[in-house]
Amino acid sequence: MVLKLSSKGFFPEATIQDFPIRGKNVFLHVIRRRWVEESSKKVVVRDWKLVAKGTRITSEFAAFLKQISQQ
Repeated sequence: MVLKLSSKGFFPEATIQDFPIRGKNVFLHVIRRRWVEESSKKVVVRDWKLVAKGTRITSEFAAFLKQISQQ
């Protein structure tokens, strides 16, 4: 089944702060496009879990730190 989607703007911007590179702060600004299915008018989204809950680091980096701290 193929969905017919239309672009309907953007979701609010999410800002992710990462560790400094060469002494400069690193901020990633993520803007996600909003898609609407034309037949049902439902908003189509993908759930991106970029930042580990309760932290300011990515989920992958949090898992890495947890793994090396247990050794």
